[in-house]
Amino acid sequence: MKGWQKVFETDQSYHAEIVKDVLEEVNITPVLINKRDSSLNNFGQYEVHVASEDVLRALQIIKNDIDFK
Repeated sequence: MKGWQKVFETDQSYHAEIVKDVLEEVNITPVLINKRDSSLNNFGQYEVHVASEDVLRALQIIKNDIDFK
């Protein structure tokens, strides 16, 4: 995906969905990529990517505004 960068990675689908939803709320367009392989007992990750110009802002929001506890 040219022009897009990964800002978050997890093995929990709901964590990826939360990040995606929070980024959408602040007008950042995220792309959720499922790299899990069900034939390998669900080995793999979920990734959230954003446009290159939104990377720093997205990382800051993920770090400061999202708590999975």
